[in-house]
Amino acid sequence: MTGDGINRRDMLAMLGGMASMLAMGNAEASPIDTNQTLYTLPEDIKFVAQDGAPPKSVESAFLYSNPSKPGIYYALLRWFPGYMSAPHSYASDRLCVVLSGTWWINSGADFDPAHTVPVKAGTFVRRIARTWHYDGVPKGEAEPVTIAICGIGPVDIRLAEPAKPLVRAV
Repeated sequence: MTGDGINRRDMLAMLGGMASMLAMGNAEASPIDTNQTLYTLPEDIKFVAQDGAPPKSVESAFLYSNPSKPGIYYALLRWFPGYMSAPHSYASDRLCVVLSGTWWINSGADFDPAHTVPVKAGTFVRRIARTWHYDGVPKGEAEPVTIAICGIGPVDIRLAEPAKPLVRAV
């Protein structure tokens, strides 16, 4: 027996089992069943301009469902430099991850892009339901930001200043 209570026979059996597992690593895997595992390659993800927004300001790609429909949705959002959203809120929380670039965010109903906080790729942001917030990318930034967003629809967006547009040049 070894000091931890495992005898030589048990040790050899474990090593033999591990060797069998390693040998199986060379076995051919079954092909993916795309009826069970769905995927979209990056080059096949289509971004579209948001309704009513200026060209090259903000684009969306709906990966799963749509924020206007009931239930969970998953989307990508791309803000281009020089544009931000006006202060707004949603009926439910939104969970966001910055995928690339820098996203500039703030809370509150008072639109003040100079006081936004930069959050870099890899940052997680949770937008709490029915709280005012705004975001985007200020003019002069080198690249757009892409954000992955998950939430429950319909989003029921509300603007702090309904008479003003949702997308603003900054």
